[in-house]
Amino acid sequence: MNGQGGILVSIDGPGGSGKSTVAAITAELLTDHGLAVHETTEPTRTPLGKLIRAGTDEYTGMSLACLVAGDRHHHLAAEIRPALAAGQVVLCDRYVPSSLVLQRMDGISWDVIRQLNDGTDQPGLAVILNAEPEVIAARLNARGGHSRFERQPGSSHTESALYHDAAQRLAQEGWPVRVVDVTTRTAREAAMIVSEQILALHAAQPPEQP
Repeated sequence: MNGQGGILVSIDGPGGSGKSTVAAITAELLTDHGLAVHETTEPTRTPLGKLIRAGTDEYTGMSLACLVAGDRHHHLAAEIRPALAAGQVVLCDRYVPSSLVLQRMDGISWDVIRQLNDGTDQPGLAVILNAEPEVIAARLNARGGHSRFERQPGSSHTESALYHDAAQRLAQEGWPVRVVDVTTRTAREAAMIVSEQILALHAAQPPEQP
């Protein structure tokens, strides 16, 4: 939670867990309640973010981890923190937890990833969507267009397990983690859970001083 009424909410999870859809529905629900919402994503839509999106087959390991961390630091300075200072709820589709999964799948250790992301903001709420690996795999197969990470053998099992691990470790570090199981929940049902938590956080904020 940052700024005057601003709340940073990260939404992470394995490919096929419905992050983008849940973020979009959550934004609609919050807007209906009168909150100012800023939707964003990582990698960003900047030239650096576009390079990362187009280059995950070319850039691997430490080079990709550094690119992603650099994109995130710029994202915070140029977009997220100004939105928080303006009192907006920032919904970020992928954030640090995604790095702590995907970069580990790429051979980088937890500690190194945390060091690369040193100085990034802790969210007011860190949502992690997860599901049974078989369900995730079926959704990915139906979607098509798999990334390098999703093409790895057993990727859905690996991602699901690493997100469970990341959720536990971040919670131990003091992050406000909320895991939402989307094995059987629809995207709207998941978004309702997320929006209710955000509304509760917003209501608990002290009133602004005149």
